Amino acid sequence: MESEDVGSLPVVQEGARLVGVVTDRDIAIRVVAPGLDPETTPVGEIASRELVTLSPDDSLDDALTLMAREQVRRLPIVVREDELVGVLSQADVAQSAKEKNVGEVVEAISRAPRGPRVSGATGIDDDSYRQADEQSRRQEDEPRNERD
Repeated sequence: MESEDVGSLPVVQEGARLVGVVTDRDIAIRVVAPGLDPETTPVGEIASRELVTLSPDDSLDDALTLMAREQVRRLPIVVREDELVGVLSQADVAQSAKEKNVGEVVEAISRAPRGPRVSGATGIDDDSYRQADEQSRRQEDEPRNERD
């Protein structure tokens, strides 16, 4: 991770089948904090296994919505049986998206979670998510005394 200057790496089995992702945060929390030896701790033991992925056929809008909803900065791109073919990063989006959208997307991805962070399906469709997010933003923009 240091030599490539990256904050996460995919964990694969059998060539390219994605089974997890290990991040610098995973290392800090699951290795360094409990005092484990990073030289002997297998990456498979600390990797995040509940993944959010897309296929190459998904649209950029789908990717942006998913990144904002799940508050992830990287999305593995998989085909067939979770065969890893790439990773879409927040930086990739910033380089290819329209300037107006970039700021909004980065803000949505980076916003602090409003409750416990859960991964996987939320049971909320994208329209409901967008409406709730817009309502939350309007409340944040209101002066405090108008909300009380």
